[in-house]
This record gives sequence, C-alpha cells and structure tokens, in this order.
Amino acid sequence: MTIRVLLVDDESLLRMAFTMVLEAQPDMEPVGEAGDGAEAIRLARRLRPDVVLMDVRMPGIDGIEATRRIIRDSPQTRVLILTTFDLDEYAFAGLKAGASGFLLKNALPEELLGAIRSVAAGDAVVSPRITRRLLENFADQLPTGGDSVGDDRLQRLTAREREVLIEVARGLSNTEIAAGLHLAEATVKTHLSRILLKLELRDRVQAVVFAYETRLIRPV
Repeated sequence: MTIRVLLVDDESLLRMAFTMVLEAQPDMEPVGEAGDGAEAIRLARRLRPDVVLMDVRMPGIDGIEATRRIIRDSPQTRVLILTTFDLDEYAFAGLKAGASGFLLKNALPEELLGAIRSVAAGDAVVSPRITRRLLENFADQLPTGGDSVGDDRLQRLTAREREVLIEVARGLSNTEIAAGLHLAEATVKTHLSRILLKLELRDRVQAVVFAYETRLIRPV
C-alpha cells in the first residue's frame, strides 16, 4: 500500500526537502503541499491523504486549528505535528486537537520515514518518551491534585487494562510494558486495542492525553 502524504509548512524549501525524501520511497507518495492552514484544510478535504505533516506556526489558520478541522472532516487521516523544538509550546495543543504525534523538523530522513510509516500503520506514537516529556513540561495545563476523576469511561477498564494504560502514559513501548507486567507483547497489544475501544479514543497518543487529563497518572 502506498502512503499518501500531504506536506504543510510555510517554508517552501522545507516542503521541497520533504518532498524529495518521500519521492525516493517506493511506499510513499507526496500528494500535495500547503503553505498555510486554510490551504491545508482544503487540500486534505479534496485529497484525503493518509498522513499530514503539519507545521504549527503559520500565518492565518495555524496548524492546531487546521489539525482539528482535518481530523473532524476525515477521521481516518493521521496528522504529525512538525515542531522546531522537542518541547514546542504548541505541540500539546496539537495532540489535544487530534494529532497522532509530533516530529522535530530537523529529524533525520530515516526518523521522518519511520514516523510516517508508524502513524500510517495505526501505531500513533512517534516517540513515547518525547510525548511523555511534553505532557510533563505542560503539566500546568492539566488537572492537578487528587485521584483519577472526571470521566466515567475509566470505569469501563479492567484492573489490568488500567495498569497497561498507566504504563503507556509513562512513555513505555509495548515491549517494555510486556516485560514489566510479565505479559506477552501480543497480549499488551490486545489490551491496548480494548482500551482504545472502551475509552472511545482514536489512538495511543490520545490515550496518553486521557490518562493525564483524568489524573490516572500525574507528571513527576
């Protein structure tokens, strides 16, 4: 299957560089470029890409609002937020808007390609540890104090599923969770699929955000 990618950035040279990298891959196809959020929304609606590489700081409609509208219009499209710094002030808002992860603009080509493939395959975590660090860095935007509250969906989870969700929110990979909980990796994947279904979440990153927002886990 060919992964269809829409590139969104107000820097034309960066779009060109990404395009060259993608065109060299047999399983990827850059289907369009946008220089601002409004154009990104129009192209995403028309082209229905599998993955959108989305800058956040653009004139007019920024990448956060564009992400929110694209996900609303096409839930099957995955968005990777492009950031300048690994703790970009907008990245958390991007995750809340429905992005499947975020990527540094200076990432190596193999990191970019690996991230796109992972997201397109439904493994919506580009880097669990960086996602955790971002959430911890913006802890002041999250609820504080007390035990887990505020969402009845938590009651749908079994004790084991809560354990798995907590480990996911801590930034551990499936392999690490399996080792820590003495489970097969396939079992961890099954638990995660059930967690997403029960909590009505679209992907793993959204599960991390949910765990922090409901105070199931708190930044340390």
